[in-house]
Amino acid sequence: MKITAPHLGNVYLAAKTLFDGLEVEYIMPPFNNKEALEIGSLHSPEEMCLPFKIMIGNYIQAIEKGANTVILPGSCGPCRFGEYGEMQINLLNKLGYNLEFILLDFPKDIGIKELFHRINRISGGSNKRNHQKIRALLDAIKVINLIDEIEAKAHYLAGYEKINGQCKSLLNNCKRDALKCKSPKEMINLLEDYKNNINSIEIDKNKNPIKIAIIGEIYTVIEPFSNLYVEDKLMDYGITTSRGLTPSWWVKNTALVPTKLNSLDIKRGAKEYLNLGIGGHARECIGEAVLAYEGGFDGAIQIFPMGCMPEIVSKAILPTISKDKDFPIMSLVVDEMTGEAGFVTRIEAFVDLLERRKKDALSWS
Repeated sequence: MKITAPHLGNVYLAAKTLFDGLEVEYIMPPFNNKEALEIGSLHSPEEMCLPFKIMIGNYIQAIEKGANTVILPGSCGPCRFGEYGEMQINLLNKLGYNLEFILLDFPKDIGIKELFHRINRISGGSNKRNHQKIRALLDAIKVINLIDEIEAKAHYLAGYEKINGQCKSLLNNCKRDALKCKSPKEMINLLEDYKNNINSIEIDKNKNPIKIAIIGEIYTVIEPFSNLYVEDKLMDYGITTSRGLTPSWWVKNTALVPTKLNSLDIKRGAKEYLNLGIGGHARECIGEAVLAYEGGFDGAIQIFPMGCMPEIVSKAILPTISKDKDFPIMSLVVDEMTGEAGFVTRIEAFVDLLERRKKDALSWS
């Protein structure tokens, strides 16, 4: 068994930890790039969104490296993504790939027994005992929590650092070194060291940086290639950013869904404008916009793929929030045709707007 899974932000480090712990061979696709997008766009129906196409590129590149078992993400609610797992399986079958597919879906959709059955298929190639398999899973969860925490801290402190670029450099070094780790224990120790290091970066508490919240569709806000590395660009500008949707958030949120205690702060924030789930993470987008305003942020950037129906609804609601709260919000739509030059120009113009607003506010205070 040679397992692969699509890229989604820092998930590859958790996947590496899990399969190293299980001693199951893991074929990591090349990091998302233009070639993966071209492969996915070539084989996918034209109307499919950017995440679908990039994931198809991931699968095919990993298959070419020897993968024979594909883990696919499951439903995300009543949006088109709910059908993507089956559609991707059919597409890869039509392309002639002889593979085993493991579709991970929500327990409420497939039942808890079926979910455990599919999870057991993942660990079926491992000779580890059950308690060791559980330990491997817990280590993977710890890794995703640690790397997401380090990343969030780096993005936030980027606006306060005394030496511009330190946070970005530390974050990049952390991910590079983590990928070299040979065991879950080694990776966890390394990430804990980097967590301490990020806290030791010299900051200027007198700085008053622009603060921007990154909101929108979960894949395009988490996966940097799909959003043209917007968070890296904002770090280069010395801007503080925050993003609520992360892989570790998704794990916690999914675990709490049956109790209805998941994301209570986001639900409260969204209540006035979108008080129900309409698919995808539309309610989270609205709730995070309100929470960003309440948290003293200067603005928010919504990012979503062309044709994403839940986010189109969110985009229609956000101007009302912007007007009610006097809170600037910019929407960016991405697909395989998105040009970086125009993308950057819009971001820079938005940053200029926020800087002028902050300057005017200070002059009146």
